[in-house]
Amino acid sequence: VQLQASGGGLVQPGGSLRLSCASSRSIFSVNRMGWYRQAPGKERELVATMPLRGSTDYAEAVKGRFTISRDSAKNTVYLQMNSLKPEDTAVYYCNAVYLATVYWGQGTQVTVSS
Repeated sequence: VQLQASGGGLVQPGGSLRLSCASSRSIFSVNRMGWYRQAPGKERELVATMPLRGSTDYAEAVKGRFTISRDSAKNTVYLQMNSLKPEDTAVYYCNAVYLATVYWGQGTQVTVSS
């Protein structure tokens, strides 16, 4: 499974961005897709996850502000990020679990700063 993430950039506090993650495999054959992030000097952490079946899950820090969704026709998963805060600054990685193997995209930088 190859994952191509895009959509990062520089945004002011309170602004919005939408990240995209295009999968080389049909997202309906993937067990789970999600987004993680890694800030400088910190460990990679879960942001949001979407299983093939079941409910989505979000980190407490982003609940109510971020939304994960998918477009099966485009084999793409999105992360809509609203009300961004400086502490959301990080490299964001998309992730897929397929046949018990974890795959990662290349990461996209999100910087929230005035």
